[in-house]
Amino acid sequence: MSYPRTFSHIGLSVPNLEQAVKFYTEVMGWYVIMEPAVVVEDDSAIGVMCTDVFGKGWGEFRIAHLATGDKIGIELFEFPENEQPENNFEYWKTGIFHYCVQDPDVEGLVEKIVEHGGKQRMPIREYYPGEKPYRMVYCEDPFGNLVEIYSHSYELTYSEGAY
Repeated sequence: MSYPRTFSHIGLSVPNLEQAVKFYTEVMGWYVIMEPAVVVEDDSAIGVMCTDVFGKGWGEFRIAHLATGDKIGIELFEFPENEQPENNFEYWKTGIFHYCVQDPDVEGLVEKIVEHGGKQRMPIREYYPGEKPYRMVYCEDPFGNLVEIYSHSYELTYSEGAY
């Protein structure tokens, strides 16, 4: 049987866990549900689970868990010897390349992102100029993760068919 699954969380790799927690709590208003902690490669349940995911020899990493206002989890990872990609916007490569948040005050959130070290990647655009007040913009957090901002819900933005 097929039915619509709900979204649980997204995992973001960041170069500095404390800076990321500060950014996401102050700019996005997300809640800390688990303070930064160290996960070590050992025979504990979490250690074994991580070895299943990363393979042997991962050693340790730091992690924190946040939650959005609509109960979606944000899992922040700080791996040792992390590397910034040369180009964080390789949209033509398969895989996740952005996440999106919704805020009716698009301009205000963009301003906060920029004030806290992020970037605005494009002008704010309207989806249906003159028809609907739906707006969007791509930004970047201070850690290179691409953040899209919608003024309205995904369902409202895309209802009524194609462009």
